[in-house]
Amino acid sequence: MAVQKLTEEETNKLLQDFPRWKLSDDRSAINASFALSNFVEAWSFMSAIAIVAEKQDHHPEWFNVYNKVKITLTTHDASGLSERDRKLASFIEELAETFKV
Repeated sequence: MAVQKLTEEETNKLLQDFPRWKLSDDRSAINASFALSNFVEAWSFMSAIAIVAEKQDHHPEWFNVYNKVKITLTTHDASGLSERDRKLASFIEELAETFKV
């Protein structure tokens, strides 16, 4: 079964539910930045995300420098955002709370 792209209404709801996440200019991805305490904490944050992303078979695009992590979520199979992105963003937000980000 093909992955379904989120509707505009679903995308707007996602952004409302997760205000840290911003829509890309072309509306095909969401981006968020996280500042952690130090490099080890940032790496641990990324590692926890990586384990869940692998289980979901949905991998983020990300960038890390020292304590900062920038994450982009998109679903290439849907040419935009899908429920996969909502699900992973939800996990990342829950994780950010445990890291006090």
